[in-house]
Amino acid sequence: MIIKKVKNILISNIAISNPDLLNKEKMYKSATPMQMSRDLMFGKTLFYTYEVFLLIWGFHDIFATYKFLRMRQIAFREAIREAMNEEMRRDDRVFLMGEEVAEYNGAYKVSQGMLDEFGPKRVIDTPISELGFTAVAVGAAQNGLRPIVEYMTWNFAVLALDQILNTASKMLAMSGGQVGCPIVFRGPNGSAGQLGAQHSTAFESYYANIPGIKVVSPSNGYDAKGLLKQAIRYEEDPVIFMEGETTYGDKSDVPEEEYYIELGKADVKRQGKDVTIVSYNKMMKVALGAASELEKEGISAEVIDLRTIRPLDWKTILESVKKTNRLVIVEEQWPFASVSSEITYNIQKEGFDYLDAPIHRITSADAPLHYAPNLVALALPDVARTVKLVKEVMYLKK
Repeated sequence: MIIKKVKNILISNIAISNPDLLNKEKMYKSATPMQMSRDLMFGKTLFYTYEVFLLIWGFHDIFATYKFLRMRQIAFREAIREAMNEEMRRDDRVFLMGEEVAEYNGAYKVSQGMLDEFGPKRVIDTPISELGFTAVAVGAAQNGLRPIVEYMTWNFAVLALDQILNTASKMLAMSGGQVGCPIVFRGPNGSAGQLGAQHSTAFESYYANIPGIKVVSPSNGYDAKGLLKQAIRYEEDPVIFMEGETTYGDKSDVPEEEYYIELGKADVKRQGKDVTIVSYNKMMKVALGAASELEKEGISAEVIDLRTIRPLDWKTILESVKKTNRLVIVEEQWPFASVSSEITYNIQKEGFDYLDAPIHRITSADAPLHYAPNLVALALPDVARTVKLVKEVMYLKK
């Protein structure tokens, strides 16, 4: 629009200073050689002025883009903290509560420094009573506040499931749309190594089965910050935000400028043409690792990060399958009624004619996760078994 305006201004200047220049027939009938030379020089000057403007404007666009993409490498926990800090500074209705989030700076140091900035009324240490403080937060959300509830682990949040399932997720429907519950429940999820069966469950499929809530499970700091800001600021439904316990120290490029990422949009992390690999959360490391190994053997794998489990962006997966004709899913869930089950149903239903092989998946073992490190390694998906699975769907030597 600006370029068109400048072009019109230049043409107007030509018309004002020498109207005959815009009327070639009149100009060439009446002009002397000297006039033609002068007018040609004048036209070239204006032309080059316009070209220089375009060049400068192009550099302006480049610099503006560079400014937005001005990245720094920060840890996953810092990205989460930045998201909460920015939204709490913007809106005094937002507050954080949970076990050890204040005085101890969070069990994983996610809330470090937040008590000093926002004070004890907005960064609140709670008793070790998940059901109790979740009920307080749900009530606060229904009365106009926007709480962030941190669980020390989602394994402990099962104690609060009554409030999440029977109150937070259902209140909007039960009140006929009169009472909402804008709240974010967040914390570490899944296995973190040798923590035993009671501290190692991945809960995405549990909560994704509940209508009325949204489930987010990011794999990196960039996505985590944008999705969490979106959840805190714009989502009127309860959001389950699941972070990988082993990813808090992982660093990634995150812009200095503010940004938001819409929930329900998967992201293609790696382009490919031979097979589609889908994953989320820390299993993305396995998916991307497998893609790198496959590349060494001449197999081009497209890798998709779901980012959001509910709503599930299966259409992005379908578009990829239309290109690759093969699909492998990698996840930390138990196999029965898992996220991969839902993906498989949608892709075979809507994209059956595009598939050249059955959909394959690799999940956690269908058993509680044991403490012994050799059993942990056997139970969880890894790069080697994912590579083998890809070769199976491509009918290659196993």
